Amino acid sequence: MQLAFSTNAYTRFTLAEALRGIRAAGFGAVEILADTPHAYPDGLTMDQMLSIREQLSALGLAVSNINANCTFGYWRHAPPEAFFEPSLISPNPAHRADRHRLICRTIDFAKVIGAENISITSGRCLGEMSPSRAKRQMAESLMPILDYAEAAGVNVGIECEPGLFIEYAAELRDLIDQLQSARLGANLDIGHSYVLGEDVPTVLQILQGRIWNLHVEDLPGRKHYHMIPGRGDFDWMMLANALRQTGYNRAVTVELYTQAHDPGTAAVESFAFLSEWMKNFPAVGGSR
Repeated sequence: MQLAFSTNAYTRFTLAEALRGIRAAGFGAVEILADTPHAYPDGLTMDQMLSIREQLSALGLAVSNINANCTFGYWRHAPPEAFFEPSLISPNPAHRADRHRLICRTIDFAKVIGAENISITSGRCLGEMSPSRAKRQMAESLMPILDYAEAAGVNVGIECEPGLFIEYAAELRDLIDQLQSARLGANLDIGHSYVLGEDVPTVLQILQGRIWNLHVEDLPGRKHYHMIPGRGDFDWMMLANALRQTGYNRAVTVELYTQAHDPGTAAVESFAFLSEWMKNFPAVGGSR
């Protein structure tokens, strides 16, 4: 496994500054935020994509994921918390079409810089979009995206999120089984599973073989607030044992959008804690 850190902790810095800070903290991989102020898909030119690829190469950074979960760049005054509209299940067809375009642009970006996967979310069930209708709309919206991803050779991971239409691992597994695309999987935030009361080892088993990237953070009990690893109550040894049992060997990516006030300290402390954590169990083998 490889440790990575998400640039969404560095939203008060440029992408170049974020990449340098993450590498200086010790990480060998990075998750890039496909949103303002780093790599909003509609604002990226080919020259900019190639420049990012060159920066990654110069720093020796691999890419664990391209995070297209939120779309602050779409709205003039997006609120300062996780904001998931426009979504693939928006009741507004124009918003669904815009989200489709943004996702495909993110896939293009991933292909250019050599990233294996991107992440998205389902969005919320807004007015006029009941859960039963959302289920049909999600499948309808995803199918052409997965075709596009297949042609590009890029995986699409859905992140289960508390309060969204797809929030539980079993719901995502059902969607994966329904659509039968080898490109569809999970960007699994293990803290979200814990907050929702899911059994973490069971979640890893349910999604085994389809987890493209693993988000980690510490938590204050079961409250959904991302903390620096080692500062909260999360059972890290339990996670290590579960990862060993399922043979997960992709990236473990720290996601700390709550630490925008001091991302450098968060990155250094996270790397120190997780480097020690990884010594507690042997390198994981087996299939991804």
